[in-house]
Amino acid sequence: MSAGRGGKVRAYAGIGSRSTPPDVLALMRSLAEKLARGSWVLRTGLSPGADQAFYRGALLSGGEIELYLPWPGFQTRARLDIEGPGVRALSRPSAAACELARRFHPGWNALALPARRLLARDAHEVLGAGLDSPAELVVCWTADGSLDGRDLYQDGTGQALRIAHRHGISVLNLARPDHVRRLVHS
Repeated sequence: MSAGRGGKVRAYAGIGSRSTPPDVLALMRSLAEKLARGSWVLRTGLSPGADQAFYRGALLSGGEIELYLPWPGFQTRARLDIEGPGVRALSRPSAAACELARRFHPGWNALALPARRLLARDAHEVLGAGLDSPAELVVCWTADGSLDGRDLYQDGTGQALRIAHRHGISVLNLARPDHVRRLVHS
């Protein structure tokens, strides 16, 4: 892993809706390229849309990537052949991530196992493989510009935002023009 200030790994979660608009997907890819050149480690889940845009941008710029998958073989066709040792994948969420995810989703008991696994891997995207190394930043897109995921219970982005909010992690939502300016001009 790359070290940032003081030898600490600088990681960000690159996430968002599967229905992220095409222009925002292009921006995500560009931001992932920029962050990779700045030695930031991308954490993402490889879902279609935002996750894959971040993945491609970071990978094509030689960045380090931590992929958190809900089950082995998830979105295999989206992975690029140029992956090297800088791409590490956790093929399923840990039991601890499942327990943490349960606490952040009010309808957990009504969810099928695949949905639970998708939501549990969001805990790893935000808090790392051992759930003990929080990302410095979450970069995302939601239609409502949410920073805390309070009203987003139907998708994983809301779950990740709730976890980030609870852990005091900064969120930059690309649905907010001021957040776009901060990222593009930093």
